[in-house]
Amino acid sequence: MKASIIDIKKFAIHDGDGIRTTLFLKGCPLKCVWCHNPESISFDPQLSYIEKKCIGCGECVEVCDTGAHTIDENGHKLDREKCVACGKCEEACLGEALKLYGKKMSVDELVPILLEDKSFYESSGGGITLSGGECLMQPEFCAELLKRMKENGVSTAVDTCGFVNKKALDAVMPYTDVFLFDIKAIDEDVHEKCTGQKNGIILENLRYLDDCGAKIEVRYPYVPGMNDDQCEKIADLLCTLKNLTKMRVLPYHSFAGSKYDAVEMENTLPKVEMPTAEKMKEINQYFISRGICVVE
Repeated sequence: MKASIIDIKKFAIHDGDGIRTTLFLKGCPLKCVWCHNPESISFDPQLSYIEKKCIGCGECVEVCDTGAHTIDENGHKLDREKCVACGKCEEACLGEALKLYGKKMSVDELVPILLEDKSFYESSGGGITLSGGECLMQPEFCAELLKRMKENGVSTAVDTCGFVNKKALDAVMPYTDVFLFDIKAIDEDVHEKCTGQKNGIILENLRYLDDCGAKIEVRYPYVPGMNDDQCEKIADLLCTLKNLTKMRVLPYHSFAGSKYDAVEMENTLPKVEMPTAEKMKEINQYFISRGICVVE
């Protein structure tokens, strides 16, 4: 059983408690305008090219069977119509200018990698986190991998946007210690404007997890001018949950612009000011005043 993988991030400290290894799976049913990982949206493999890293070595030209890479007096050119995302050029690139997002990896391949830092998980109260994209778009794979992690005594977390089939939640629930659940907006029109999808399924799945007794950490990406008017309604919802462990308010930033360029996707990041530290403190204090445990 294999899944499409974007990245493996070791020593992650913002994807659940303690020191963690986060596995990012490719493909997402939402298209948030502020997405910081645009390479995770498409389910198809994508080649990223960072021009400023190219040293003009020509190794990519030598290994490319389709002629997608060319180098002349004007520099390196990538013809994406010819690219079949085989990954040969990434392996050959001496300047690390090329990276393939969407490599197929099996559970058996990933288990030893995820167990390499088990001692750090144990000493810090950490573990492994499945993220994306939306990892639960590949539910059978996630369930098997999470099961293997639990068999090895590793704590597990699933980071989800919630826009998934309930069967996917059922598949992973027995092997998931905590769900990191994104809430972008309560108002349906705001959610659709921000993500391209309505949020009925998401809110229904959040209540379903809570009713099943699953531990939940809610994450609220706070984006000025987009969903910053949703605080009170989100707090109203969170106050009804029985198994909410904590929440995090994630401040918007626009640092991911270069990622859009690298995979030649339209940059949809909102052109708004990032919230100040003072503003984030104010938002956090509001949720705390509502009796909600907030962590930064």
